[in-house]
Amino acid sequence: MDEAQRAFPVCSRPYAELGKRAGCSEQDAYAAIQRLRERGVIRRIGGIFNSVALGYTSELVAMNVTRERMEQVASLVNEYNGVTHNYEREDDEYSLWFTITAKTRSELDKIVGDIEKRTGVEDMMRLPAPRVFKTSVILPIDG
Repeated sequence: MDEAQRAFPVCSRPYAELGKRAGCSEQDAYAAIQRLRERGVIRRIGGIFNSVALGYTSELVAMNVTRERMEQVASLVNEYNGVTHNYEREDDEYSLWFTITAKTRSELDKIVGDIEKRTGVEDMMRLPAPRVFKTSVILPIDG
């Protein structure tokens, strides 16, 4: 799993390559990943693109949402394709936080405005990132 997190092989037989790296068979590598998917440890396998390099803009948005409306508002926010993270924070006035990415600043403004209008939540903090410091994390997983 460490190898899969570092660099999932982009080839015709990725599990054979993972197995080779891990010292096991293609079938064993595939089965290990399937077990982790079934347990909910792995949500998805896919590429992560550098949105800035692709010309996109993003923003962290915090919303003051009551506990009673949390599920409803979070579900509505999740309807937008550009939302990459959406999570509740406890013990904070701003209880729902999400990251939104769009092709242009004006498109991003339109989406956030639409979210505000549809949810009725007016108390929002918009936190654009003037500079991104990217890091990666490799989580040790016993499969």
